[in-house]
Amino acid sequence: MRTSESRSEAIERSLLGPEQGDHAHDAATAGPVLTPPERAHFEREGLLVLRGWSPPNLVIAAREASEEQLIARRDPLELEVDVGYPGAPGSRSTAGGDTVRRLLRAYERDESFRALGTSGPLGAVLRELMTGATGDEAAQPSAPVLLVQSHHNCVMTKMPSFSSATHWHQDIRYWSYQRPELISAWFALGSEIEENGCLSFIPGTHRMRFGHEQLDERQFLRTERDDNQMLLATRVTPSLAPGDLVLFHCRLFHAAGSNFTTTPKFSLVYTYRAAGNSPLAGTKSASLADIPI
Repeated sequence: MRTSESRSEAIERSLLGPEQGDHAHDAATAGPVLTPPERAHFEREGLLVLRGWSPPNLVIAAREASEEQLIARRDPLELEVDVGYPGAPGSRSTAGGDTVRRLLRAYERDESFRALGTSGPLGAVLRELMTGATGDEAAQPSAPVLLVQSHHNCVMTKMPSFSSATHWHQDIRYWSYQRPELISAWFALGSEIEENGCLSFIPGTHRMRFGHEQLDERQFLRTERDDNQMLLATRVTPSLAPGDLVLFHCRLFHAAGSNFTTTPKFSLVYTYRAAGNSPLAGTKSASLADIPI
């Protein structure tokens, strides 16, 4: 791999074949793009960090687009007060009440967001994981992977002073699909550390079953319980650099803290499903058309 190219660019080059070769070949018929340890890690842990994944020029473009649209307050937006998580302002009329939490409908907002979320290399990686680690038998090597527009599909804008903390949860709790087998992609557009509210995960929880008594009324993990505290002791908090990518299973418990720095943190987030894992009719999951990649 050339040191100046991102991992996604290197995979794309391998999928296209030799520079002086014959015809380019389809990602669905190419060889594996993940190593066996990487695939095994995702299957076991429910997450995979791909360092240096995104091309630097796209990361810069996406960061600039996020900053510009945040300043312009381009709709649709979600405010911290709309969610009411710990640390959020109490109302729109109080200090910080207009703090933006998410730039919604990211796919429609900017070409850089679309390019990051629909690249051929990303589709190849997701297809491998969906035909193996998720156990989704409906995901076939030749079938498309779809970018879900009804969930995530946003830029997370974790602002200083008024950002909230998100407690331990599974994304699938409010989603409606034939099977709970989706994968989310978290693109770091800047540095992500504990001080600015990076993600934490409890590895392996995507393979576990949880009783109602382990969750509160909003389906957050009840951290005071002894059995849950044993799980929390295994949490991991990977720091991310600009261009890093985290892939995680929709049943994996994860959380994020508040931003205690003086600089906003931006992350592009999408979710993906196999073509055969359709949303249930009449639910929010089916409210927008998904994008084949």
